[in-house]
Amino acid sequence: MQKIVDFRSDTVTQPTPEMKQAMLNAPLGDDVFGEDPTANLLEETVAERFGKQAGLLLPSGTQSNFIAMLAHCQRGEEVITAEEYHVFSYEARGASVLGGISLHPLSSTAYGAINAAQVESAIKEDDSHFPISKLVSLENTVSGCVQPQESIREITTLAKQHGLNTHLDGARIFNASIASGIAPAELANGFDSVSICLSKGLGTPAGSVLVGDHDFIRYARRQRKMLGGGMRQSGMLAAAGLHALKHHVERLADDHQNAKKLATAFAKIPSLNVDLERVQSNMVFIQPDDEELTELAAFLKTRDIIISRQRLVLHLDITAEMVDKTISAVNDFYE
Repeated sequence: MQKIVDFRSDTVTQPTPEMKQAMLNAPLGDDVFGEDPTANLLEETVAERFGKQAGLLLPSGTQSNFIAMLAHCQRGEEVITAEEYHVFSYEARGASVLGGISLHPLSSTAYGAINAAQVESAIKEDDSHFPISKLVSLENTVSGCVQPQESIREITTLAKQHGLNTHLDGARIFNASIASGIAPAELANGFDSVSICLSKGLGTPAGSVLVGDHDFIRYARRQRKMLGGGMRQSGMLAAAGLHALKHHVERLADDHQNAKKLATAFAKIPSLNVDLERVQSNMVFIQPDDEELTELAAFLKTRDIIISRQRLVLHLDITAEMVDKTISAVNDFYE
């Protein structure tokens, strides 16, 4: 049977046989009672890696970000973020709909960056006409782009000067670490909380870990229960996460190399309009016109290659041979 080459997202990966075995062998308990040893170990391991005191295993990155905002903000308070960031554009505005939290989106550069001056201009004065600015939420990577650490440091420092909390959506923060050579704890420095996805890039079937100080995580755990995120024998998912942390982080460099190879080949085709500067980790963006994109996607599907919109994401299940196959198929389409 021909194997499908699926570029839609790094969430489509299947657990490896070794990961499945680790899940089967995991010691289990009731995590809602705090008795699952594997879940506890994962939370401690991730917290330590990111230089925080404690962690909390959650079913998804969306719930992790939402709980972080609930834990930092009360109803009527505000999160300053960017329009392109996941918490604003791709989480159904849950913070506003369910949490009564206002979101103030800033415009970002083509590479996902905002700066301290933008954040400062968005902070509200103490006036009953306005929501209360309470949290700055950043993201790294943004659409595959690694965010400048100096700019992040300026923003988190500014936030603290104004009494604001800081959160980092680090769904693909390990990609940022591998691409930049900066350790996860340094990338997380200056943030009160960080959300880390295990199912993006690392190949687990589900799960994110939210990290912060003890008091923050204690309150976040209550929010998890309220939102129905408390799981019982969650050590099976945690075991997948522990396996991924041990075996799948360094190999992200392979995804980055494959992305660059794909992008370099695509850049030779004028109508794809590939910006090579944007290819900083595991994502490649193409920009043909809509009709051409539809025709290209249909053609690739006949070759057992799936793309979604204009983004191709490299991941655990995409081999170098599959990249070569895709380059060949795209060249065939344009001949």
